[in-house]
Amino acid sequence: MKNKKCINCEEYKRCKDTHTSWMFFIIGIIATIAIRVVTVLIHIDPLYGKISWYVGVGGFFIFFVYKFKVTQTRAKLINQQNIVNKIRQKEQLTEEDYILVGNILCSISSNKDKINYFFIFVLSALALILALYFDFVK
Repeated sequence: MKNKKCINCEEYKRCKDTHTSWMFFIIGIIATIAIRVVTVLIHIDPLYGKISWYVGVGGFFIFFVYKFKVTQTRAKLINQQNIVNKIRQKEQLTEEDYILVGNILCSISSNKDKINYFFIFVLSALALILALYFDFVK
């Protein structure tokens, strides 16, 4: 996401499309595909099914460690500025607070996340249909 508003953002590295974010995005997509094709591959050759399962689970492990780290960084920033309590108490936010909230909102509005969710949804539906076919029709 190459928004001009993100350039002055403390989380600019997470907000923009860095090489790191693309690498983890691709790992997530590969894991999504790999775990969804296990059912098909196991019927072709059980070894391919196992390889696909390991690639998928391993890829998800790596992807979600990265996502956890990003979430923890955001949570730490929110806690340091006491943002949640300020909002609950309807306290006036400082300029720094507004910048932090804007930065975090910028960083979570990634198109890559939307694409990743789309892949997960579509491939899960397809995997479910194929699993039903292989298990009950064929």
